[in-house]
Amino acid sequence: MSDTGMSDTGVDDTGGSRPDRAALAVALTGRLRARGVTVGLTAAQDFVRALDAVRPVSRSALYWTARVTLVRDHAELPLFEEVFGALFGPQTLSVAERRNPNVPPPGRSSGATAGPGADGGSLPWMTPALVEAADDEVGVTVPERLPSAVAGALDTPFEQLDSDEAELLGAWLERAVRQWPVRRSRRFAVRPGGPRVAIRETAARARRTGWEPVRLVRTGPVKRPRRVVMLCDVSRSMQAQAQAYLHLMRALALGTRAEAFAFATSLTRLTPALTHRSARVALDEATERVTDRFGGTRIAHCLAALLASHHGGTLRGAVVFIASDGWDGDPPERLAATMARLRRRAHLVVWLNPRAGVPGFEPRTTTLAAALPYVDLLLPAGTFGELLKVPGQVGLSSTR
Repeated sequence: MSDTGMSDTGVDDTGGSRPDRAALAVALTGRLRARGVTVGLTAAQDFVRALDAVRPVSRSALYWTARVTLVRDHAELPLFEEVFGALFGPQTLSVAERRNPNVPPPGRSSGATAGPGADGGSLPWMTPALVEAADDEVGVTVPERLPSAVAGALDTPFEQLDSDEAELLGAWLERAVRQWPVRRSRRFAVRPGGPRVAIRETAARARRTGWEPVRLVRTGPVKRPRRVVMLCDVSRSMQAQAQAYLHLMRALALGTRAEAFAFATSLTRLTPALTHRSARVALDEATERVTDRFGGTRIAHCLAALLASHHGGTLRGAVVFIASDGWDGDPPERLAATMARLRRRAHLVVWLNPRAGVPGFEPRTTTLAAALPYVDLLLPAGTFGELLKVPGQVGLSSTR
């Protein structure tokens, strides 16, 4: 018999069979999610593996096993302790009482096992309170995987999506833009097959071979992600697409440290608001900062303001996104002059148009026709499926 209270044959020493650790993890994580604790599938899997490795035989050991694997935020600790105390309090049953019908429940016999509050007592693996909470209050305790939830909404136009679907697709979009085009920096680092010989590292290695440089150490340039700057049109004509483009701006700000701006009749910087850890809070703060949303549009004026501001240096060598349908109140010749200045400073200019994916689309507006000679890529961006293709298309164009 092992010192964990469980025999090697998989039978509990108290007389019951081995507890169902997976069922315990599903029920406990479901109750925690219902109380607002963020518990993902990875945390639940870690909890099951920890139960199998530690095999806690006391309430205290189970508490620390669950706390270390399931709680990732210190602010959620009071909620976890509340749920754990409600499920594994003095009224819960022990392993022997749950699995062995010959053992009477507490209060019916003086020979009942010790309660779960004592560290030396039996462990309440599966309790009626835990099972009922999983079945009645929580409902489906295992969350759906993202592909099944978003596959049907990828090609849905933005104006037909509700806020929950847009938030779910935005979270998937954040993981899709982790890989981004890189640029060559001036720094060099040790790299096999590099174009240069590292003299200092080669001499240090030669000390092992009698100062004969038997093996050369080579270096190569360090690759850094390209800077990204995105400007989103939030005028009235872009009202249906503005919320979805904010999700793209947040994904770029988190994954590539991009600078994000919104414009209508004036320019507003949204980078500090979009980098909040909560997507819903970030979008709410960004919406509050834009005071001129759903009004007119002055693309040339806003681009000129960005070029003249102290943030204009971020455009140098960057991939610049302009998300707009092309309707502008400024003269086309002024937009052409501003786009020419922007093109000389940026590495790549990408125009995202929500109507570019419509069959038979042609840039007939005078504003868009004036800007296109200075645009490297004109990409459709009317659905989340089209937004997911943007990083790959930009990456191919950056390496040409």
